[in-house]
Amino acid sequence: MKTFSEDSRVKIPTLLHLTRLGYRYLSLKSAQWDAATNIFPDLFHQAIAKLNPDASEGDISRELQDLSLTLLNKDLGKAFYQRITQTTGLRLIDFENFDNNSFHVVTELPYKNEEDVFRPDITLLINGLPLVFIEVKKPNNPDGIRAEHKRLEDRFQNPKFHRFLNATQLMLFSNNMEYDDAAIEPLQGAFYAAASYGRPVFNFFREERPDELADALAPLDTDVETFILTDTNLKHIRHLPEYATNCSPHRPTNRLCTSLLSRPRLAFLLRYAFAYLHTGQKVEKHIMRYPQIFATMAIARTLDSGTRSGIIWHTQGSGKTALAYYNVRHLTNHYCRQGIVPKFYFIVDRIDLLIQASSEFRARGLVVHTIDSREAFVHDIKSPQAVHNDSGEAEITVVNIQKFKDDPDAVQPQDYALALQRIYFLDEVHRSYNPTGSFLANLKQSDPQAIRIGLTGTPLLGDNPSRALFGDYIHKYYYNSSVKDGYTLRLIREEIATEYSLRLKQVLEEIQVLRGEQNRTQVYAHKSFVKPMLDYIVDDMNQARVIHEAPNMGAMVICDSADQARMMAQLFQETYAGKKNLPHPFAPMPAAKDEYKARPHLTNTILRHALILHDEGTKEERKRWQEDFKEGKIDILFVYQMLLTGFDAPRLKKLYLGRLIRAHNLLQALTRVNRRYQHFRYGYVVDFANILNELEKTNRDYFKELQSEFGDESEHYSSLFLSEEEIRREIDEIKETLFHYNINNAEIFSQQISEIQDAAVLRPLLHALERARELYNLIRTFDYPDLRSQLDFQKINALRIEATNRLHLLHQKDLLEGKAESENLLDIALEDIFFLFKKVGEKEMHIADELYSTLRRTRESLGGNFDPRDPALISLREELERLFKSKKLTELTEEDMAKNITKLNSIYTRAQELNYRNQLLRAKYANDAKYARLHKRILEKGELSVTESKLCEALNGLKTDIDEKFGDNIHLLDNSDYSRQLITRAIIEQVRTQHRVDLSPQIAQFIARTITDEYRQELDDELA
Repeated sequence: MKTFSEDSRVKIPTLLHLTRLGYRYLSLKSAQWDAATNIFPDLFHQAIAKLNPDASEGDISRELQDLSLTLLNKDLGKAFYQRITQTTGLRLIDFENFDNNSFHVVTELPYKNEEDVFRPDITLLINGLPLVFIEVKKPNNPDGIRAEHKRLEDRFQNPKFHRFLNATQLMLFSNNMEYDDAAIEPLQGAFYAAASYGRPVFNFFREERPDELADALAPLDTDVETFILTDTNLKHIRHLPEYATNCSPHRPTNRLCTSLLSRPRLAFLLRYAFAYLHTGQKVEKHIMRYPQIFATMAIARTLDSGTRSGIIWHTQGSGKTALAYYNVRHLTNHYCRQGIVPKFYFIVDRIDLLIQASSEFRARGLVVHTIDSREAFVHDIKSPQAVHNDSGEAEITVVNIQKFKDDPDAVQPQDYALALQRIYFLDEVHRSYNPTGSFLANLKQSDPQAIRIGLTGTPLLGDNPSRALFGDYIHKYYYNSSVKDGYTLRLIREEIATEYSLRLKQVLEEIQVLRGEQNRTQVYAHKSFVKPMLDYIVDDMNQARVIHEAPNMGAMVICDSADQARMMAQLFQETYAGKKNLPHPFAPMPAAKDEYKARPHLTNTILRHALILHDEGTKEERKRWQEDFKEGKIDILFVYQMLLTGFDAPRLKKLYLGRLIRAHNLLQALTRVNRRYQHFRYGYVVDFANILNELEKTNRDYFKELQSEFGDESEHYSSLFLSEEEIRREIDEIKETLFHYNINNAEIFSQQISEIQDAAVLRPLLHALERARELYNLIRTFDYPDLRSQLDFQKINALRIEATNRLHLLHQKDLLEGKAESENLLDIALEDIFFLFKKVGEKEMHIADELYSTLRRTRESLGGNFDPRDPALISLREELERLFKSKKLTELTEEDMAKNITKLNSIYTRAQELNYRNQLLRAKYANDAKYARLHKRILEKGELSVTESKLCEALNGLKTDIDEKFGDNIHLLDNSDYSRQLITRAIIEQVRTQHRVDLSPQIAQFIARTITDEYRQELDDELA
């Protein structure tokens, strides 16, 4: 069906949706633009003249020429971006009154340089500047969104397209499908990204403030619709049901456009949401992740309400330092509009975090001022000076809390500059502070007017006083959400069995030390203990690189003490430094031998290491070692207390945990390996320290904090030569197979099958569609004209293609999952004994919010069914209730939590399947729930011999008849006897006479009684 294409299904409905958001459609047939830059000069001149009434045409022409020249830079558009957002000189965009700008949308604008060309599906022009483009695909397209990744990466690497990318600020990509949160790699959904000279980073978007968008959409202008359909040669699709479905504002592509491209949101994004990150010789353009967007908005709202403090709880790896950077920009403008100059501080509690934060801020372009003494800090917070640089550029002061003197009178009222607002971002506020004498308490006393925004990657567990000091959470973003959004990885804990009871005694005798805590530390730092542990680590690291085909993955060893770390580094230098990274000669690895032979490039590298302790090397050397690790020049870091928080290196995928770390610090340390990197699905924690009990305790505290935020969830509980008659019978069988699906609207059908996750469920449906095509050929061959009208065979073919594409996408997902499973099996096959240490198993580590979110969504799925009397639903509710009553649902041992998540997921999956089937049935009655319920109750009685499709046909006839009768006079329902007689006559006429469905008197009475009750209930609900 040619009308069921990418253009008709996604592109044209998106164009129309954008016109409802205030963009004016511009036909390229009559437009003029500069092909070298894709800037529309006439639009530019008109808009800039309006924004700058004192500017001459010559001024505007020179500005356009200079702006065009910036697009030739190899700076990823940084100069262009700075020019369109600057507030001096000619205004190119009016951000204070964003509606004052001009907004246009075009389709298929060619991005052409010599012989190379590509045409984004949709381009948005702000004041004639091509700042946004949208690429769309039809649902279930082959390889899903991955295909667009590859295609765009190839294009963006081409230098001939860089001038166009320099102008592009925001890119949207969508195959008009909902996200598949269970997928290893995203194959479907609607995403957004910043420009890139390589592979763009596709970001998820989940709307948190739909109330802000309630008035964003204007009614569709039918004249505009006619013009667009005519201009794109698709006028004939106007009355198709698929077209109407895809024009809904609730379709994934349209939703994303509303969230990001409605005028207030786009103004926010263009002004505050981009950062140019300089790392070494590379420059990257970053865009706010959606939690950062909503957190920034929440901070401004909190401050506007008069509240001067609060906490941002964003899980590790979600970019809290970047969030502080974005808020320096946002809050600077926020306060400047009030005539106030803000002064920003970023507070850390360790020197390594100060170095890390300063580096990140400088990489994003902030001027960083650091404090060298307590006296200097007291002087600085008294000073009315907002910045310390002569250029007046945005600045932040980074300070270690140890520089703050315990002096509650550090700032007196007379020291305040009335036009100065101090804003403190305090990192890692989950760590406990003493309110009677600590830095935080004194900071609060020293400057009562300061704004204090606490940042934490974990909840404030237990009796932590930070909530009392800072107040409520301003915004929250949990670990499990970060995993779903693809920003962080799940964790696998590899358990190590150690022969402590037998071997440790022998080691103690060998080195002749006495028992005791200090001596225990000495034992664990002794060569006899460290050497086999190091051998295990090196061998395990070697195997991991082969298993994951990742020769550049890195590792960190968290040692039991500084002495053990030094011994590790010493023995590594003596044994492995400068030598090929080959398997340890004493390690029997029969399952892996062929692997090493097949991939020698993974094992013939030289391992390099660094020792990171506070008293090893200079500050500059330690900083260089950390950067070398991030760049792949160092493979293994030996640490004790440093780098356990704030150190972000995506290639760090193995964490060897040699000592017990507690509470918040444990979660912080574990998540050093949860950053996205290459094809990794997990981060791996090798547990020498037996952290299981501590992890379970931390998870219990985590779960309590979640419950305190949201309330206690536990309270809510063939033959080629067929005859005409044989073909007719087969068509009837196909109709029954397709009964629950909408075969009249291919778009609804596509949405319905996109919910199917099991290929086994999809195959019978696909088989029926394939058979329909074969039957159509027979009908044409033997010329059976009466059979042509039995099905819309042309549309059936489009449905077949959709189902085929869906099956292909499921196969892609299975292949990815299969690869991960084979890797895990290989892990198990390589579990060998290495001297003292042995891996005895590996399990995914569950964080408490995963159990909590699973519990919530399970309950919600059971509450979202329109048929509460459904026996299957009742059974699932009872199953969940039994879990609650067992008093074991919220037990948070690692084993119990995994079991509970599995049980809840099972209930959730079955509830979703039930909801899915019920929604398919409801759609058969134009979404009228009462007839869908009636349909099910009749089938449950088991007294009918007709097919479901025949019953549906009869009940739809009854529905039409009754709706017409009651539609004229709804108060007929007030007379029970009369209304029941009216319904009974309609049943006889429609069901028995018109559709020839034989009903027993009992069934007829049941239908009459049920329909009467349903209509009366509907009337009562409406009146209520």
